[in-house]
Amino acid sequence: MAVAIRMSRGGSKKRPYYKIVVADVRAPRDGKFIERVGSYNPLLAKDDEKRVVLDAERAKHWLDMGAKPSDRVARFLDAAGLLKREARNNPNKAKPGEKATERLEERAEKAAAAEEAAKEAAAAPAPVEEAPVEEAAAETPTEETPAAEAAAAPEAAAEEAPAAEAAPAAEEAPAAEAAAAEEAKAEDKAEG
Repeated sequence: MAVAIRMSRGGSKKRPYYKIVVADVRAPRDGKFIERVGSYNPLLAKDDEKRVVLDAERAKHWLDMGAKPSDRVARFLDAAGLLKREARNNPNKAKPGEKATERLEERAEKAAAAEEAAKEAAAAPAPVEEAPVEEAAAETPTEETPAAEAAAAPEAAAEEAPAAEAAPAAEEAPAAEAAAAEEAKAEDKAEG
């Protein structure tokens, strides 16, 4: 018959009290036991001597008979000097699980992509800076004929074409979209 030294719960709801018992491993937790060897009251202060009460002589007897203590009872027996318990260490306990690791990787990829887009937007020539120069030129009164204005229009379209080609490549970045919108507003003001 396999025997264990374990705790059996008693007390009322939210007021636990445990008996430290020697029982058959197949018996229910709060069921039939062979012998009571102590008690544990978790509601008492940790330095209270009545928190854990053990009959050391009977516990030693059952350990010699081959009884296996539960983890918590092994701690009590170690504190009483009846059993040497090795400290346990689980280095993987603090590591995040698989799904949490995947979420962290996705966030890192998104952040890297956003950073690259921001660098590309910063490296691309800023059309917003050119717009005030064109506006200033358009506002200065010049004595151009309508034919000269018509000749200047294709040049302005040629200047806008490289900016239009650069815009689809940078559409992924919200900053580039905002810059394109500002450029369009500036052109509308210059034409109107």
